[in-house]
Amino acid sequence: MIKKTIIIAAVTSSVAVTALAHGGATGIVKERMDAMAVMGNSVKAVAPMMRREVDYDAEAVKSAAQVFARHSGEAMTKLFPEGSGGGASEVTPEVWSEWSKFEELAEQLGAYSNGLALAADNGLGTSMGSAGSMMGSSSTDSMMGGTTTPMIDFTSMTADIAFNMVAQTCASCHATFREKE
Repeated sequence: MIKKTIIIAAVTSSVAVTALAHGGATGIVKERMDAMAVMGNSVKAVAPMMRREVDYDAEAVKSAAQVFARHSGEAMTKLFPEGSGGGASEVTPEVWSEWSKFEELAEQLGAYSNGLALAADNGLGTSMGSAGSMMGSSSTDSMMGGTTTPMIDFTSMTADIAFNMVAQTCASCHATFREKE
């Protein structure tokens, strides 16, 4: 009970800080900043579990995975209509010049988020290893420009590895499509 109270307090305070930081944003820019803040708060709630700083809670991980999935794919890309950069926006022009890459990362976030939900009941691994052993040798053509994506068995994967895949997708997107601070 104390753990959930701490997580709720952390999320609540993060939302208040985010509201102040996004004070100048309006319209679609504010909508996407709010969506990113919700996902960021979910990361902050779950990351300490993955680092083994707090007790692992599979239901909290599933809840975070649902948040990530809900804000992925088309739900994410529709928040980036052409011409919605500048001002309070933190998006780089590469979102539109590299749209297919952006779409692919948004879809990947959804797939990995759904995978995290599947892996949540598996708990944490004994070490922070790589996902390589969970990826099959076959690959399929993706709907995003024919790139190959390995088949991944999330049902056999530990939650920390699946969470790392979600976090790496976020980091990849931010590296290209978010202004550097």
